[in-house]
Amino acid sequence: MEKLFKLKQNGTTVRTEMLAGVTTFFTMAYIIFVNPQILGDAGMNVGAVFVATCIVAALGTLLSGLLSNYPFAQAPGMGLNAFFAYTVCGVMGYSWKAALAAVFISGIIFIAITATGLRQMIVNAIPLTLKRAIAAGIGLFIALIGLSNAGLVKGYDAVTNEEGLFLFQSGTIVGLGNLSSPETLLAVFGLVMIIALLCMKVKGSLFLGIIATAAVGVLMQFGFNIEFAQPLSAPGFTASFGDSFKAFGDLIGQCFSGFGELFSTEEGMGAMLVSVVTVMIVMFLTDMFDTVGTLVGCAEKGGFLDKNGNLPRAGKAMMADALTTTTGAVLGTSTVTTYIESTAGISEGGKTGLTSVFTSCLFALALIFAPVTGLIHASATAPVLIIVGVMMMSSLKDIKWGEFEDALPCFVIMAMMAFTYSIAHGIGLGFIFYVLVKVFTGKTKDIHPVLWVFSLLFLLRYVLMAADVIPG
Repeated sequence: MEKLFKLKQNGTTVRTEMLAGVTTFFTMAYIIFVNPQILGDAGMNVGAVFVATCIVAALGTLLSGLLSNYPFAQAPGMGLNAFFAYTVCGVMGYSWKAALAAVFISGIIFIAITATGLRQMIVNAIPLTLKRAIAAGIGLFIALIGLSNAGLVKGYDAVTNEEGLFLFQSGTIVGLGNLSSPETLLAVFGLVMIIALLCMKVKGSLFLGIIATAAVGVLMQFGFNIEFAQPLSAPGFTASFGDSFKAFGDLIGQCFSGFGELFSTEEGMGAMLVSVVTVMIVMFLTDMFDTVGTLVGCAEKGGFLDKNGNLPRAGKAMMADALTTTTGAVLGTSTVTTYIESTAGISEGGKTGLTSVFTSCLFALALIFAPVTGLIHASATAPVLIIVGVMMMSSLKDIKWGEFEDALPCFVIMAMMAFTYSIAHGIGLGFIFYVLVKVFTGKTKDIHPVLWVFSLLFLLRYVLMAADVIPG
C-alpha cells in the first residue's frame, strides 16, 4: 500500500485513510436508495437499479482511487439522474433504454476528449481565482443540500397573479423549515453533536457524528415509536435480493437495444438530430462541469492544487469518471460523476486513493448489508454536509474582493451554484461574466482560448434554453 498510494509522502496512515473512506461512504450512501427511486419513475426495475448503483459506485470509486491516487468517490450523479428520468424519458418521451444509450454515447465522448487531454486542459484553463470561487460555491451548494435534507430550510411553491407576475407564498422564496418534525430535530441533534466534537478536536468527528445521530434515530423510531416522514429503513429495496439480482441480470446491456429508438427517423432526420443533439449537449455540459467543479472544489479543500492552481493527475481522475459512465450505462444506471461529498472524507484527513478503496469496499458491502445502510437516515448525514460547507468557505480569503473584475465572476459562481441548485450553471455563468469583465477592462489577453470556447458554448446553451429549444 505504501508503494501504491505513497502514504508517508502524503503524510497519512492506513487508519486515517480508512476513517476518511468510511466517512465519505456514509455521507453519500443515500444515493443507493435515491437513485433507484428516481430511475424507477422512468420505468426501470427498482431492485435492479439498486444493485447497479452499488456496483457502479464501487467500481467507479475504486477506479478513481487506483488511477489518480486522490480520495475522490463516484456514483450516479444527482441531477443527472433526474434529467434522465424526468426530461429524457418524461418530457422528451424516450424509453429508459434509449436514455441509457444516450448515456453510453456521452461516456464514449468523455473517454475520447479525456484521452486527448482536452478535459485536463479545461481544468488548467480556469483562472485560480475562479477555482477558489468554485470551491466556495460548492461549499454553499453542499450546505444548502444539508440544510434542506435536515428540514431546516424549505422552498415555497411559486404562484402567479392575474398579470402573470410571479408571487411567492409568505412573500419569500425559501423559509425556515418545520422545527417540530422528528427529521429536523434529529438533524439538529446531529449538528450540535458534530460541532461539539469538532470544538473538542476529537478525531473522526464527522463519522462519529453520523453514527451517533443514526443510533438516536433508530432509538426514536423503534424505541419511542416516533414516526418519520421518510422511514429510516427501506424494506422495499431489500425484500428479495434474489429477485433484484435476477432483474439486474436482465438489465445488463439494455442500453444497446435503445440505439434504434434514439436514432429513429420516424419524425424526420432533422427532428431526430435536434432531439439527440439536445440530449447530448445537456449531458455533456452538465457532467463535464459538474465533474470539473467537483474536482476543483475537492482539490482546493484537500490542498492538492499545485502552485499554479492546477490539479496534477486530473486527466486520470476524469478518465475514471468517463470509463465508469460508459460501464454504468451498460450495467443500467444514469451518468456517473465525482461526488462533492468526497470533501467529507478529505476533511477527515483522506489524502490518497486508499480512501477511495475503503469507500468502494463499503459500496460493495452495501449489497449485503443494505438494511444497515438503510438506517443511515438523511437527517444523520445532513449535519455533515452543513459542516463541510462551512469548511469549504476558507478559500474565500484568497479572492481579491476589492477588485471588481475578480469579485463579480466569483460572486456569480457562488451565488448561482446555490440559487440555481446547479454546479454547472454556476460555472457557466461565472465564465460568461469573467469574459465580459475582461473585455470591458481591455484585458482580453488574460482569457484562455478554452475559456472563450466554453463561455460561448454556455451562452449558446442559455440562448437555446430561452428559446425553448433545449430543456433547462
